[in-house]
Amino acid sequence: MRLAVLPTADGPRLALGLPDDWLVRLDRVVPDAPTDTFALLDLPDRDKLAGRAREALERPALREALRAAGELRHVDDGPLAVPLTRTGKVICLALNYQAHAQEGGFTPPERPVIFLKGPNSLCGHGQEVVVPPVSRRIDHEGELAVVVGRRSRGLTAESWRGAVAGYTIMNDLTARDLQLADIAQQHPWDFTKSFDSYGPTGPFLLTPDEVPDPQSLEVSVRVDGEVRQHGSTSAMIFGVADLLCYISAVMTLEPGDVIATGTPDGIGPLRDGATAEVTIGPLGTLRNRIRFET
Repeated sequence: MRLAVLPTADGPRLALGLPDDWLVRLDRVVPDAPTDTFALLDLPDRDKLAGRAREALERPALREALRAAGELRHVDDGPLAVPLTRTGKVICLALNYQAHAQEGGFTPPERPVIFLKGPNSLCGHGQEVVVPPVSRRIDHEGELAVVVGRRSRGLTAESWRGAVAGYTIMNDLTARDLQLADIAQQHPWDFTKSFDSYGPTGPFLLTPDEVPDPQSLEVSVRVDGEVRQHGSTSAMIFGVADLLCYISAVMTLEPGDVIATGTPDGIGPLRDGATAEVTIGPLGTLRNRIRFET
């Protein structure tokens, strides 16, 4: 199942992903559908519900009415919300690709390097990223993100898959000028990751059946059409299973928690007015424009 969240006059509403990146507001075609991401994913017959939605869309009059109301639309027709109706912790990995660690002059780590990003940083596909005057350098970092679907502690190699609600894309944007200054002074640098809008996420949440192997996905970042980053999740130092087991050994994971799994090499700055695009295999393309405040 492919899900998104539409910003509507009624608040954020779940949308079902259709072929060719079309979206339909789910409660308009299936009135009894849950409005919460995790309530929907917990349904044993969720695939039947999606089938009901597709059958309803075969009615031309309904399709026309939904299109006129903006409730049947293409993913790029306007900004989307983060593809979750509720979010929790944002747990991020640093230096999780060997080439990325080396490009920064760091030794690849022997254990996962974890930092937290403020939930306030999350924004959706097509939303504008605003760079405040306190910083003048923002860097792109395209990443696979794992969304937790069940309260979990002490996950194992046998149980971790049951904790995963699905996968999405994150651009873990960084106030690099401030981060480098903090690193030089041996200060924590979570703040430089947590500016408002510095965590674009989406456009879709794909359930695990749509992503059978999270370690075989191609990751690329384009800036104004130019390829800046390109790699594969197969090159992670610590894979998705390792990370879920490691983090859940000390931290209870909750539905809506997001784990950004690190970025390949090729990170770099974004200029005022640039458009950053992160594409990951079947997860689609996350696109956001950068604007510097003066």
